[in-house]
Amino acid sequence: MKILGGDLEPTSGNVSVDANERLGKLRQDQFAFENYTVLDTVIMGHAELWRVKQERDRIYGLAEMSEEDGMKVADLEHKFAELDGYTAEARAGELLLGVGIPLEQHTGPMSAVAPGWKLRVLLAQALFADPDILLLDEPTNHLDINTIRWLEDVLNARNSTMIIISHDRHFLNGVCTHMADLDYGELRVYPGNYDEYMTAATLVRNQLLSDNAKKKAQIAELQTFVSRFSANASKAKQATSRARRIEKIELAEVKPSSRQNPFLRFDQARRLYRLALEVKKVSQGYGATPLFRGLSLSVEVGERVAVIGPNGIGKTTLLRTLVGELAPASGTVKWSENATLGYYAQDHAADFARDMSLLDWMNRWKKPNDDEQAIRAVLGRLLFSQDEIKKTTKALSGGEQGRMLFGKLMLQQPSVLIMDEPTNHLDMESIESLNTALEKYPGTLIFVSHDREFVSSLATRIIEMTPQGVENFGGSYDDYLRSQEEQAGQAPGRLQKIR
Repeated sequence: MKILGGDLEPTSGNVSVDANERLGKLRQDQFAFENYTVLDTVIMGHAELWRVKQERDRIYGLAEMSEEDGMKVADLEHKFAELDGYTAEARAGELLLGVGIPLEQHTGPMSAVAPGWKLRVLLAQALFADPDILLLDEPTNHLDINTIRWLEDVLNARNSTMIIISHDRHFLNGVCTHMADLDYGELRVYPGNYDEYMTAATLVRNQLLSDNAKKKAQIAELQTFVSRFSANASKAKQATSRARRIEKIELAEVKPSSRQNPFLRFDQARRLYRLALEVKKVSQGYGATPLFRGLSLSVEVGERVAVIGPNGIGKTTLLRTLVGELAPASGTVKWSENATLGYYAQDHAADFARDMSLLDWMNRWKKPNDDEQAIRAVLGRLLFSQDEIKKTTKALSGGEQGRMLFGKLMLQQPSVLIMDEPTNHLDMESIESLNTALEKYPGTLIFVSHDREFVSSLATRIIEMTPQGVENFGGSYDDYLRSQEEQAGQAPGRLQKIR
């Protein structure tokens, strides 16, 4: 993506873009615009408009304007109008609201915008110019599920050529018309969205393997004849002919994929019955303003509850309150007497604060009847080699930390899993393995995720946290979306405010 965007020179070959084509890209340098206002940062996405605006403003700021300046500013005004400069702030503001930046921050400096939210401003910047070619590197990072839905609609309404890197399967299905598969240094382009690519890639690979199997059988048959009759004078000519046929048969090269799926399976050591959790009139927050007030709900055994809502609304705080990391300001949280909790925190730096080998770290969670070989086997299923398990936890990437925590939960075998954004930092293969493992998990699941495919495939119930309160929906995420559409059309739905 850096090569396509002109930020990195290729070792060989070249990338050419038509001079008349405007290229826009989602920047990752979120601290590069600290001295600009949020609105100006977005408008800078249209380089030509920003240049005209800057020069126009400079001339208007002169103490005295010469005749030459007057003629120049007249030309600039004409160009400014051609580029829709007079509506620039309104259009930039609309995009900022779309990505969740509140109105009161639009005229403030970028330095006042929280990290993570700065990337939302940069996403608005990339969209602002409506370029002919748009490069988006992980555009759904730091977005909540509703903002991702908004982004899908915005991109689908545009005619730009787009090149997107993303680990969000639903987003890729909803936006992309082609998939470029980069594996072992080779790039192959498949028509269709992500699901269609997966089907096509599997079919192509299976067809190559099938063709190779037939060719190998043919070679074996010909070789048997050659070996048997090459010394036979009456059939030597036929044997020579078959030997030449063997030389002409070419097997297709089927490289093993560099992608590997970790093996995940979550079990529960102790089964619960009926009610797993009961929350009564819980309020929680920081300072004078509570994030939620008087929350009451119950979770039955075996339910898979997705907690959704905009960033900063209190989803993580709710999970931390449920697991006991935070004491409720008021009310009670009561788990089933036999419940054992397995918690996957969004920020799990504390889990890896101690510097130790991966083997020693995982040994901390083994059962009394687990030996070292069993722990090594778990690490192997998580794709850590025998050499890698000797390295220290300080050297782990975000995705590797996630896999280690999944191993911990596999060993703990809790009756309730509570997971806060577990797909963050994971590659596609790990996300799919996690998705499958949780679908098969027999216990109770409460989770927060911005991955729509993940939520759609798992949730049997939706709890939505909004500025107006916490709402409960009994059904899948797709049912929930249909209910929202029905409510917008004044039809009855199943969305209820939790009291």
